[in-house]
Amino acid sequence: MKSKSDINGSDTLKGKTALVTGASRGLGREIALSLGRAGARVIVTDLLLEDEQRDPAELDAYSPLAGHFARNKVVKTRETAREICEMDTTAIARKLDVTNIAEIEAVAAEAERDFGGVDILVSNAALMDNFGDLEEQTIERWERDLRVNLTGAFNCTKAVWPMMKRKGWGRVIYISSIAGLMGAWRQPSYGATKAGLIGLAKSLAIEGGRLGITVNAICPGFIETEAVKLQAPEISERIKKGTPLHRFGRPDEIGKLAVFLASDASSFMTGAAIPVTGGLDLLKF
Repeated sequence: MKSKSDINGSDTLKGKTALVTGASRGLGREIALSLGRAGARVIVTDLLLEDEQRDPAELDAYSPLAGHFARNKVVKTRETAREICEMDTTAIARKLDVTNIAEIEAVAAEAERDFGGVDILVSNAALMDNFGDLEEQTIERWERDLRVNLTGAFNCTKAVWPMMKRKGWGRVIYISSIAGLMGAWRQPSYGATKAGLIGLAKSLAIEGGRLGITVNAICPGFIETEAVKLQAPEISERIKKGTPLHRFGRPDEIGKLAVFLASDASSFMTGAAIPVTGGLDLLKF
């Protein structure tokens, strides 16, 4: 017999609909899968779909990391939805640019029509390939990162908030970062936008409290995702040795936390910025 404390059980989120952005790979994909395992219907969204034809040069100009993953076929938006459907729940895959209001409204309208609305939003879509000292930074890349990482989360939240308000129940989960807690060397736009997500979570938590909506931020450290695996091995080893738990996190550790925050088990938590860093955020460099 399954324990009532098993929040990752297959009926924990039964009857709930989750929208996950940036879910073609990495943390977004694992979070979508974890929500599916917990019984939620999942709308799996990403800027990229497997069968979409995009000009590689155009993608590289927009985001070198997105271009790399597209060329190397590390895009699993539809596959993620298929895997969730095999879990005896429902999932659909949709292209979604979080800076495009029309696309967001279309996905939200589809969720309203087919599933009765969105109960859980996991805002994960982000760019993290803008490296350089301040003098090397451009206003174009700064504004790009603001649009995607911070305004994109605002856009998606604004679209689903009325549905949650109407139901008197909702869960908003922002995927921030250790960079939002500590800053990020040579990544000013990434650190600033991830810190902004924490501020957004705290601000909306105050408003959402009387509406039955909780808003929290997860702040991962170094997690074994496709992006982190691109680091030079010697850098990865140095980071692991400097982390109190002496390892990188696993994507499923973030996925399980997302399920907890999406469930009634976290009903008295809101406005929290939760570090999942192996203790790295405790250290002073």
